[in-house]
Amino acid sequence: MDDNTSATPVYLLSPEQIAGPYFRNPKLIRRNISEGADGIPLVLRLAIVDAMTGQPVPDALVDIWHCNARGAYSGWSKVNPDVEVDAGDIGSVPRTDDDTYLRGGQFTDKKGIARFTTICPGFYAGRALHIHVAVRITSGNNYLQERHVAWVGQLYFPEVAARSVLNAREYSGRAIPALSNDQDFFYQSMGGEASTLNVHTLGRDSNEDGFFGQVTIGIDTFAVSSQIKPEDFDKYTV
Repeated sequence: MDDNTSATPVYLLSPEQIAGPYFRNPKLIRRNISEGADGIPLVLRLAIVDAMTGQPVPDALVDIWHCNARGAYSGWSKVNPDVEVDAGDIGSVPRTDDDTYLRGGQFTDKKGIARFTTICPGFYAGRALHIHVAVRITSGNNYLQERHVAWVGQLYFPEVAARSVLNAREYSGRAIPALSNDQDFFYQSMGGEASTLNVHTLGRDSNEDGFFGQVTIGIDTFAVSSQIKPEDFDKYTV
């Protein structure tokens, strides 16, 4: 047997994507991140696995954040979502408020699972529907101060589910159209297909009952992400 075969990953390493300018570290450990925001309910199940061993990664801190049904992010609620903003780096867009809706973190359980209750995101100019995710490897008791971000990515919706969401009352009537996944630069250029949620409806009769979405994310637990670096936590917008 070739000695080099042992280095072959058991799971594919999930592709990283940019964090974008709207990352914050609100230190909110909560499963329900909606804060009463209007929109179609979404239940998320994210499985975090070690890409080298295929084993679950327990006790990882999984942060998610996304825009509301009208395309606004908490912390930047007064930024016009119908006007395209340069994607930029963390700290490139000044914050406008201290709101925290649609942000939060959960620790993975012994099976590497983190669960969230939220709403389906809307969209803002130049993007398809997506949810941001960051996975931190924690140790000791100061887990909320942890800066070891191992993986940063974005999760996308299948087109059928995305169109169903956008046709709902809370999401419709925008001045601009949403992009499809194939039209989204980051989906196309940064491996978005591998980060597309497996989605099904929660109810039998109507999509308005909500959706369940799940995906497995393979990470390198020893990696330090280039998308959210330790020094980014010191930026004034975070």
